[in-house]
Amino acid sequence: MCRVYGVSRHGYNSWRRRGQSLRQKEDSEWYELIKQIFDKHEGCYGSPKITRELHKQSLQIGQKRVARIMREHGLKAVKARLYRSRPGIFRHVYKIPCRIADMEVTRENQLWVGDVTYIKLRDGSWQYLCTIMDRFSRRIIAWSLSDVRDGNLTLACLERAVRNRGHHEDLIFHSDRGVEYLVGRYQERLRRYGIAQSMNRVNKMNDNAFMESFYQQFKTERIKRVALRSVEQLRGIIGEYMQYYNFTRSHSSLGYISPYEFECRMND
Repeated sequence: MCRVYGVSRHGYNSWRRRGQSLRQKEDSEWYELIKQIFDKHEGCYGSPKITRELHKQSLQIGQKRVARIMREHGLKAVKARLYRSRPGIFRHVYKIPCRIADMEVTRENQLWVGDVTYIKLRDGSWQYLCTIMDRFSRRIIAWSLSDVRDGNLTLACLERAVRNRGHHEDLIFHSDRGVEYLVGRYQERLRRYGIAQSMNRVNKMNDNAFMESFYQQFKTERIKRVALRSVEQLRGIIGEYMQYYNFTRSHSSLGYISPYEFECRMND
């Protein structure tokens, strides 16, 4: 092998005697710490968030070094594919305005955003997940699941959000223009709670980007990694992820802390 690679026997034996360099030994130690964080978050954290987690433990290391060590050991975080939905043409009158186009969100319970996504089970049936997020802290404050996408689904989620967070003045609820948010019962319930309704502008998909981003993360980090055999299994996964997302998962937009910790700091 030495002849094949043009290496002298003396050079090869000297290399073996030297063993690992100090930096290589340090990299091995760093890898163990990085792998612990990577496994704890089930492969959802990349080098920026892992670096932040190490800094929280008072361990100083650069992101470039973390990225290199991850790359050398094949640790690659799962990533969501960006996509744009293509809504159909509705015959409903677009009379509900978008109230958040230039809005600055400065406190909790100022703006709630909601959306519905679909999840396919292994037997080919569909489940529909509705969630409501507090835009200020990115915290998911309510969710509901059903095999029918209708006003009952969104209404159940709204009722849970109000139970969890209470009533608030000048609160706005924003969503896309899905028919489940346009039914009379839903709009009447918003008025009863004193919540102003807001909807996406026509052909402006980014108006509800926070909810779309959440669903991409959720599906990438949980749904696409398991075979969903039952509704009970799906409910368990959703419940576990909501706890993880709200109380543990760090968010770069919040300074690499969880929504719960962000709310606590803002209320101090």
